[in-house]
Amino acid sequence: MTRTEILISGFGGQGVIRIGQTLGLAGVLSGLNATMLKSHGTETRGGYVRAQVVLSDDTIDSPVIDHPTYFIAMSKAAYRRFYGTVTDEGTVLYDPAYVQPEETHNGKNIPLPARDLSVENFGKELFANMVIFGRIIKLLDGLILPDTAKEALKKTIPRALDENLKAFSLGFEE
Repeated sequence: MTRTEILISGFGGQGVIRIGQTLGLAGVLSGLNATMLKSHGTETRGGYVRAQVVLSDDTIDSPVIDHPTYFIAMSKAAYRRFYGTVTDEGTVLYDPAYVQPEETHNGKNIPLPARDLSVENFGKELFANMVIFGRIIKLLDGLILPDTAKEALKKTIPRALDENLKAFSLGFEE
């Protein structure tokens, strides 16, 4: 591995930034170099939000992502805005509660009903982001081990820890 780029985008209140923070910390705890940039509109909830995470076993020359290896689309607007930037071999992970793909990506399109899984298991959408976090760890295929990801989760989100860990497992096993 030289450089893995992960773009996460959706709207405020979905936990986009929290996924990026937790993923970046999990990378560091795994002995990788990691960067995380965040960008959001002026609104606290409901506005545009994006997190960019770069993981590498080498020096990271720029934290900016141009062509993500993985794109996590958490809203239709995010999907439309960034879908075309994904590498040909890349993966698009999306929640069908918010995104209905208009085309098939050359790499992989993977639906993950994170919102529905969160509502079914916890009675609210709040834990959908950790369902997504679990799935991206699975997709990274050993780059970050599940136990290391859980350690990062415990450090970034100490509240509602049992629910967050269960949500992580739901996504990892989905």
